[in-house]
Amino acid sequence: MANFFKASVKKSSPTQAKQRLTINIEKLDINGCGVGRYQNKPIFIEGSLPTEKVEALLIAQKNKFFQGKLVKINEESKDRALPLCKHFTLCGGCNIQHLDYPQQLSFKKTKVIELFSRSGIDTKIIEQLPWQPPIVGKPWHYRRKARIGVQFNKNAQPTIGFRQKATNQLVAIKSCPTLVEPLNNIFPILQTLITKLEVKKAIGHIEVIASKQQHSKDNLITLIVRQLRGLTEPDRLLWESFAQQYRWQLVFDFGKKAEEIACNGTVLTYTLVENITIQFTQHDFIQVNEHVNQAMVQQAMLWLALDKSDKVLDLFCGLGNFSLPIATKVKSVVGIEGVQAMVDKAAANAIENQLINCQFHQADLNSHWLELAWAKPHFTKAVLDPARAGAEHAVSQISQLGIHTILYISCNAATLARDSQLLIAQGYKITQIGLVDMFSQTKHVETMVLFTK
Repeated sequence: MANFFKASVKKSSPTQAKQRLTINIEKLDINGCGVGRYQNKPIFIEGSLPTEKVEALLIAQKNKFFQGKLVKINEESKDRALPLCKHFTLCGGCNIQHLDYPQQLSFKKTKVIELFSRSGIDTKIIEQLPWQPPIVGKPWHYRRKARIGVQFNKNAQPTIGFRQKATNQLVAIKSCPTLVEPLNNIFPILQTLITKLEVKKAIGHIEVIASKQQHSKDNLITLIVRQLRGLTEPDRLLWESFAQQYRWQLVFDFGKKAEEIACNGTVLTYTLVENITIQFTQHDFIQVNEHVNQAMVQQAMLWLALDKSDKVLDLFCGLGNFSLPIATKVKSVVGIEGVQAMVDKAAANAIENQLINCQFHQADLNSHWLELAWAKPHFTKAVLDPARAGAEHAVSQISQLGIHTILYISCNAATLARDSQLLIAQGYKITQIGLVDMFSQTKHVETMVLFTK
């Protein structure tokens, strides 16, 4: 019989689990959790901050670390802030709102530096990173899109909100101060509506989007309801009544098909620099922070130092968020995206904005694409804006196109560090780097990096 290695995990004894410890917090880990020392091992205590002396219950003991639950703060950090959200202690969304906002930015910068160090980038390069001022927006009421969870108990009573910390259970949310108005106060309205439904357990989740109407400055609220079974007529009428009262667009997502109610053919849009308007549908990816996205695009164009002779390659181009504003300043832009539907929408957005110097193509950027017709060594500059998985396959090939300047926008500092190491190994150097605070009050950090060769 074969024997397989199984890592041992030392479980806490009942006595250990009840221990109350006094711990000096030394730093935050990359997830924003306070870290101290106990029995020569790290102990992680959620909600604590560096320089604080805290009391904590020992709740778990692993081979290399302990976990504690914050009970009391004996000596408080000068950087501690009063959380604005009343759901902060339970909700898993905004885990660093107890940290003063300037220190949130400092934490995120330290996180990027630490992940760069872990990736093996030379220490001298890390110490000399040319940091630029961060892009920041409003610390609160910035989020224009969110997915709201819906769960039911055995009596079919709904809980509407976001996930609790480290669980799949929901916190019943009354309001969310990160959401733009009026999305921030939509939860009690949904609670009232769903409680009245005839078939209550038919809802999986509800996505909410705040956007602009085409050719109008008026706000538009769209709800996408994940419907697990068909609508009864009374439920349909109830949704329509609420949609009329609160001026919502409604889309019911049945999985393989969708049904619109009270939409009136309204097109969803957002605006960028150079008066570029991006049209999108309810299911398309867009940046959730409108003002930071506008500033990010503007900085990208500035850092690239665009001129009319440039030919720009935009990998992971999406709907044209970077491609179209850049096209107003250069000779040509070629945008590449993995999903054909997004390629078609980017091309349609170019036409809508009367830009004729853009081309968009579908390609799997995680495969070998150098032999494709569009991938010729005539580009002067490139933009990469990948998803969290990063752009490992793309950066391993892009240097073969002879591109001198590459702008990388990252939503995951770990994959950015990995890909930066690959570019540095190919002869590129980092000439500018800066934070993009797309998600204030959270551990998440976006980063913009300019590489030149």
